[in-house]
Formats: sequence, C-alpha cells, structure tokens
Amino acid sequence: MSVLPGINMKHFSKSEIISLVIIFTVLAAVSIPNFIMSLRRARDKVRRDDMGALNHAFDEYLADFNNSLPQATPDGRIMDCLKPGDKPIQNKSGGWSYNPIPCNWGKDSFVNLITGKVYMSTLPQDPNYKSGAIYLYLSDGDRYQTYATMEGTDEPEVDPKIIARNLMCGNKVCNIGRSYNVPTDISIEAYNELLMGKANAGTQK
Repeated sequence: MSVLPGINMKHFSKSEIISLVIIFTVLAAVSIPNFIMSLRRARDKVRRDDMGALNHAFDEYLADFNNSLPQATPDGRIMDCLKPGDKPIQNKSGGWSYNPIPCNWGKDSFVNLITGKVYMSTLPQDPNYKSGAIYLYLSDGDRYQTYATMEGTDEPEVDPKIIARNLMCGNKVCNIGRSYNVPTDISIEAYNELLMGKANAGTQK
C-alpha cells in the first residue's frame, strides 16, 4: 500500500478501538429501539387511517343503498365483489340482482356494483398482512363493525372492551374498531336481541 508523501498514517491503539466499539454499541442500543418504535407507530397510523377510510366509504354506500350494507363473510370480508364477467341484472320492475362474492383486502376495489361508483379503488389491508394480520368486517346488512389490531397497546384507540370480545384479526386479537348503528363491544346478533327484548318489554307495558 502506497502512502502519499508528507502524510503519516496513525494506527488506533487497542484502548481507542475498545472505546470506539463501546461508543458505537451505546449509539446502536439507543437508536435501534427508537427506529423500531417509529416503524411500529407508522404501521399503527396506517391502521388508524384505514379504519377512517373504511368508515367514510361505508357512509357513502349507506347513502346510495338506502341504509343497506354489504353482508360479511364468515372470515370477515366484505361480500360485495363479482366474478370476472358477471354483471348486475335489471328485472322488469327496475330492480337489480347480482351474485356477490367476497372482496379481498389489499386487492379488490369497493364499488357500487350497479352504477360503478368507486368507494375505494383498493380495499386496505393490515400493514403486517404477510405475518397473518388482517382487518375484520362484520355486518348483517343493517349494521356493521370493522376491527383491526394496533401493535402499540398505548395507542388511544385501543379498547379493553373490544379485546374482551376475543375477536381475531388474523393471528392477533382485535383491539380497535369502528361501527355503524351498533356498539363495537357487543356482537351484532346480541345487540339485535337486546333491541328486540326492549321492544317486547315496551309492548307488554
């Protein structure tokens, strides 16, 4: 190895090398956890934004379909897509019929199957979908609930009552949710029974 004239190469002493290793170790110990936390918070922000976007899309759907909602599949997907080549059929009275299939998170669009109006160009999916995390949609056509799992248990939306329901958002217990016409901490079926019970009690007075 050639050295330029007038430049003296200084080698680090053993103590200096040890000091540098300690410094870099301390810096890594401080910065790596902060970096990991910032990534986690970014993913949770995506989930928060996705829940809001879904809520807005369903509000538009409700307005277009006279307060009716898409049904949900047993695994928590939106039942509002069509097979390739399928189209809605209009009957003589002006009504429409079609055979919906489940929409896939992160792949399919959420649209008005009759008019083609786009509510969401692509349905969102959990940032950790590759690790098995998913969003959950529950609906009976009159009410809906959507759920996700925040990684940060200190996030303000995390709800112990939702956690107590033990709903699974993929491989994690759901801990945040949005809903229409029903609380998030009770099943739609139980809520309907509760309303029916109150209605029956009222008629018996």
